[in-house]
Amino acid sequence: MNLLNIKDVNKNFKQENGRQLEVLRNINLKIKEKEFISFIGPSGCGKSTLLNILAGLIPVSSGQVMIKNKMIQNPGNDRVMVFQEAALFPWLTVIENVLFGLKIKKIDKKKAYQKALEQLKAVQLDDFKDSYPHQLSGGMKQRVAIARSLVLDPEILLMDEPFGALDEQSRLMLHRQLIKLWQKTEKTIVFVTHNIREAVKLSDRVIVFGSNPGRIIEEFRIDIPQPRDRENSALIRIENKILDLLEEEIESRGENTYEKIAT
Repeated sequence: MNLLNIKDVNKNFKQENGRQLEVLRNINLKIKEKEFISFIGPSGCGKSTLLNILAGLIPVSSGQVMIKNKMIQNPGNDRVMVFQEAALFPWLTVIENVLFGLKIKKIDKKKAYQKALEQLKAVQLDDFKDSYPHQLSGGMKQRVAIARSLVLDPEILLMDEPFGALDEQSRLMLHRQLIKLWQKTEKTIVFVTHNIREAVKLSDRVIVFGSNPGRIIEEFRIDIPQPRDRENSALIRIENKILDLLEEEIESRGENTYEKIAT
C-alpha cells in the first residue's frame, strides 16, 4: 500500500533580487508502507528540500504531497526528522533527551520512562541513560537522536544525512543497527545521503536526482535481502551505474564531480 504520494511537485524560492529560484521540478513519486527509500544526487539538487516538504516544514509551490490521501501542510505526529547533527539538549541526560517529546505529549510518566528505556535498549545505549551528551561519541549521540525519534512511534522516519559527520567505523555500525530497527519496527524510512554505497546498502529503492533544477532522473530497485554484504557483486554493479549516471549529470553542467558526490 502506498503511504506517501508525491504528485507534480514543484518548489521555487524567492531570491533577494526578486527572481524565483527553481529548486524542484515535476517530482512524482509513490512510497510504500514499510519501505526504505533513499534520495541521492549532487549538492543543491533539492533532495533535502523535498524531505523538508515531506516533514511539513516548507510548502510546495505547486503540486501535492499526501500521506494516506491526506494533504501534508504542516508537521505531524506521523512523521519525525533525524538530522545530521543530533541536536541533543546538553543539560539533559540521555534518557531525559529521549523523554522530551513524550513530555510534550503529556504521557503518563511511568509509561513514558519505560518507552524511552525500551528505545535506548534498542540502540544499545541503556547503560548510558544517565550520561550527558558531552560524554558520548558522535555515533552514540546519533543513536540517542534515533531513539528520541522512534519513541514517538511515527509512521515515517525522515533522515537527512544522519551519518554524514561520522567516521567510517561508526557509520558501518549504525548501518547495521538502523536495518535491525527498521526490520523490527517496520517503519517507512526516507533517507537522504551523498554516499552511493550507503544508499545502495540500506535501501529497497534509490531515487537519483539531477540538479538545476532538482528532478528525478532514475530509480533503482534493490531486491537483495538484508543484511547485505558490501562486496556483493550485484550491489557493486548498481553503485557503478549510479556513479556513472551522476557523473554524466554533473559533467553535463560543467561541475566538478568530486566536489559534488561521495562514493
